[in-house]
Amino acid sequence: MKKNILILTCLILSNLSIGQKSENGLKLISDYSSDNPEISDILDFEEIQYLKLKFIGKELSDKSYKLTVKEIWDGKIVRDTTVFDSKNLGLAQFEKVNDTILRLKVISKLTHKNKLRMTFKFPRFSITKEYDAIESHDYSLRNIPDENNFAIKYNEKFYLLAYILPYEREDGSKSWCEVGTSGKEIEKWGEKFGIKHYLLFEMLIE
Repeated sequence: MKKNILILTCLILSNLSIGQKSENGLKLISDYSSDNPEISDILDFEEIQYLKLKFIGKELSDKSYKLTVKEIWDGKIVRDTTVFDSKNLGLAQFEKVNDTILRLKVISKLTHKNKLRMTFKFPRFSITKEYDAIESHDYSLRNIPDENNFAIKYNEKFYLLAYILPYEREDGSKSWCEVGTSGKEIEKWGEKFGIKHYLLFEMLIE
């Protein structure tokens, strides 16, 4: 019974819209899953994670943006790579934000080849990446600023997303929220919670 309660506690967040604001006026609003209940049911059935992010700020216009990912196995960072860098996309019209709002959709799932396939969709382009994973359907995409009330700032890297496995207790219960809300030492989650693998995404807006 305890296991079911823990899973429910984490899934309640799936249809919430959450906002987070930093000291310098950069705001992040998150929408989980879909407003359409039938589409939401299909996403859940297909184990597709769908997250909509909206950055809002008066100074956002004319900024570049970059997303990087750390692949962490057995508590160690084995790769730190760039997912995308707007300045290096090869198209001048995509190098800078041309508005006070930057929208990003993240669609992801575990493939039958034990890969985490992730598509990052912006209004005018999208990028799809695949990352090695273990054979587990327990992966969960977490919004780090929302879960930990972290400030997001211009010109400084900030943790944006984590694609995690749950903390497994001795009684067999699992908790994703206990991991996702555990504070700033995110790169040590593997060691602290005994997590075999997770992805940690950082963003820079400058």
